[in-house]
Amino acid sequence: MSHTTFYVTTPIYYVNGDPHIGHAYTTTAADAITRFHRLAGRSAWFLTGTDEHGQKVLEAARARGLEPQAHCDAMVERWKAMMAELGIGYDRFMRTTDPDHVAVVQGALSRLHAAGELYRDTYTGWYSTAAERFWTEKDLVDGKCPDTGQPVVEITETNWFFRMSAYRDRLIAHIEEHPGFIRPASRRNEILGFLRKELGDLCISRPKERMSWGIELPFDPDFVTYVWFDALLNYLTGAGYRADGNFDDSGRWPADFQLLGKDILTTHAVYWSTMLMALGVELPRALFAHGWWTADGVKMSKSLGNTIDTLLLKEAFGLDATRYFLLREIAFGADGSFSYEAFLARYNSDLANDFGNLAHRGLSMTAKWLGGEVPPIGELTDLEQRLRRDATVAVREVDLHLGELAFQKALEAVNALVRAGNKYIDDTQPWALAKAGDDARLATVMRHVLEVCNVAAALLAFVMPERCATLLERLGQDDVGAAFRDVRERARIDELPLDALREGTPIEVGEPLFPRFREMPGVIAERLEPPAPPRPAADPTISWEDFAKVALRAGTVVSAEPHPAADRLLVLRVDIGEPRARQIVAGIADRFRPEALVGRQVVVVANLAPAELRGVRSEGMLLAAGGKAVVDLVTVDAEPGEIIR
Repeated sequence: MSHTTFYVTTPIYYVNGDPHIGHAYTTTAADAITRFHRLAGRSAWFLTGTDEHGQKVLEAARARGLEPQAHCDAMVERWKAMMAELGIGYDRFMRTTDPDHVAVVQGALSRLHAAGELYRDTYTGWYSTAAERFWTEKDLVDGKCPDTGQPVVEITETNWFFRMSAYRDRLIAHIEEHPGFIRPASRRNEILGFLRKELGDLCISRPKERMSWGIELPFDPDFVTYVWFDALLNYLTGAGYRADGNFDDSGRWPADFQLLGKDILTTHAVYWSTMLMALGVELPRALFAHGWWTADGVKMSKSLGNTIDTLLLKEAFGLDATRYFLLREIAFGADGSFSYEAFLARYNSDLANDFGNLAHRGLSMTAKWLGGEVPPIGELTDLEQRLRRDATVAVREVDLHLGELAFQKALEAVNALVRAGNKYIDDTQPWALAKAGDDARLATVMRHVLEVCNVAAALLAFVMPERCATLLERLGQDDVGAAFRDVRERARIDELPLDALREGTPIEVGEPLFPRFREMPGVIAERLEPPAPPRPAADPTISWEDFAKVALRAGTVVSAEPHPAADRLLVLRVDIGEPRARQIVAGIADRFRPEALVGRQVVVVANLAPAELRGVRSEGMLLAAGGKAVVDLVTVDAEPGEIIR
């Protein structure tokens, strides 16, 4: 069987509770990389699902007064609903109670038993009901389960074991010969350290008299198989593996990426890998263990009550923004701290102010000054050549980084192009070209802005499928996949990727893709703090004479850098039409990255008395929106120095 289909898996999720942000994170990542390969025209297969056997499921069902299967049937609908809400396009939702999976498990167990890979023995150990596994005395922490911190019970019982220890040296050799097998590299080192200690055999059964909810061992009806030879084999079932030990002709196995949380890496890197070796099945190409989302540095858990409801985020900010934040905020593989404030800041910065603003400026100015059609390209200047190089770099970096599942770096590469597009508008000043009647130059400028929008939307569609499809439609592109493949092919063969749109095609302005939020959406704000006291019926009045003293001028940010002595301050140089740029210190570092401000058109209080802010002279003030925190800067399309009335 040849490997012809890109195959990605998530862990199958345990049905003893509801899904949370950790599950959404893994599943969104798997969906995104699958979409990327499909947009590129490649056959892809995405497997996710639920783990439905075991003691905790049995106990949860009994607590509800249900049979285990009925409990599982009800819980599965919650998981499927979460995935539907997040736009997850899996190819198969695996359930370990599915008949074809049960057949695969029993077939695999029968072959391993016949080959002498399984044996029956009596074992005494410390059993954790919470973790559903045995521990040795030395494993315990303060006499409790090291995974859950819950009490353990000493149990002596007969079970079936897998000769896992026989594969230790072979597995070490495989990991050393295939450095990309376990990712990121730090996790690889952890597993090698684990394997260089003594590796025992693996208990793979539970006696029915103690735990009956599972797949019966085909060679010993007094036992059911435990999670290892049940849940883990789902990846083979989903790849077309049959009960007779052969694959169908779908070309899915080996898996290209198996995504999992770092807490279950040993299960996959050691238990799963040795199981495959014993079955004579090729190992997956990569196991990628991502980090945890934390709240104030503490891993999220239901028991602590600090989990995040991703469906609430979707309700407040939309599907695409939720998916974007999950993959943009932290490096895939690292831990990251979640806060609603960080979500709001990322949304306004990347999506509203950068990407959404570029799209709305490009479409609205083209509609206003060029008849609402994709304009022709005229003579190019260094500005256009530089922008074209930026587009080529962005396309190539997205390809490069997604090959390593570096979602954050891939999205930052597109962000860099978007920022370059906004700076290009500020540098070329299309409003001045329109005023001067330079239609040829204006057409070239606006065509390049629209082309940048096209490239960015095509590259971001794997993460934000709805809004990017909308933008491409407004640009006259009716096939997202074709647009994506077009920009990649142009960049790959050293053509210029900013020539993809069809001249004369009608465009549509529409509403902003990502409207700015001036404050936290109400559905979230209600959960964060008690209702604020009502505002005064009216703001205090001032005289016209007082207001007339304030000199407001349009300005363009020339540079921005962190304050040398204050984390919350940025030091900006702003052109307001004077012989030299004004130096302005602004408390906006927790809202804006310095590089994102360069080229922004702002409003400056030009006659404010200079002041020293933490040792740095400030010669003015920027107008901004927001109460307790800055939401956005006040902007205006006008030349530096223009009077604001």
